[in-house]
Amino acid sequence: MTLEGRVAAITGASSGIGLTCAEQLAREGVAVVLGARRAGRLERAVTEIRARGGRAEPVTMDVTVEADVNRFTRHALDVFGALDIMICNAGFGYYGTVEETAPQVMQRMMDVNFMGSFYAARAALPIFRRQGRGHLLLVSSIAGRRAVALTSGYSATKAAQAAFAESLRSELAGSDIHVSAIFPVSTETEFRSAMARDYGHSVEGLGPTQSVDQVATAIVACIRRPRPEVYPHAPSRVLPIINTIAPRTTDRVLRKYGRRRIERHTPGGAPPDSE
Repeated sequence: MTLEGRVAAITGASSGIGLTCAEQLAREGVAVVLGARRAGRLERAVTEIRARGGRAEPVTMDVTVEADVNRFTRHALDVFGALDIMICNAGFGYYGTVEETAPQVMQRMMDVNFMGSFYAARAALPIFRRQGRGHLLLVSSIAGRRAVALTSGYSATKAAQAAFAESLRSELAGSDIHVSAIFPVSTETEFRSAMARDYGHSVEGLGPTQSVDQVATAIVACIRRPRPEVYPHAPSRVLPIINTIAPRTTDRVLRKYGRRRIERHTPGGAPPDSE
């Protein structure tokens, strides 16, 4: 499927997976609207995409504010005349026990990771229904399929995204509106450095990792040929299956290869725009 001439809106697009998706899609001839809170980074990203011949627009917005998400979506329509693809990528994480996870941190994770996707879907789906086609992609996490220790809050928000995608797929079955959930493993982005900046700790361990290019390439391939679920790190596809068959064994394996919390410095600042 050619992507030339399509229009994509991407949340959390000032860095990481979101930005790399925008760059790859722009090279394919897709007009991209980049949404995030960091205006300076957005402007630089859009300038670079345009310099390479791509079509791009920045929108400074917060995915936890429904009016911002609606404005972001309208901008795509106003500037490019269409919206074919919505990528819900904005998100952040926290690593710690339930007792260490402050209620306001949990609420913020739910607002960014899940409600941001919910608002984006509410904004995009009426457009997709009117035109009879479209593609909604939610960047979840392998933790949304099988949670690991000390990520209870984060994993819960990612599982919510996965369940949301499953329900929408059933609702839209038989139409030309596609819904895909993306399940990356730990990815080389600002995710950990932002955690250290904002909460004074990060994580390290033995689990598998992948690059933002690998994740973005898998997402673009899914847009070209829609699939319900995407596992950019192919071996991780078996983890939910093994967990269903033998959850206790999976618990032991994940304890052996899990990550540990590393204290960094005094926290400060705001959560990141994207994973």
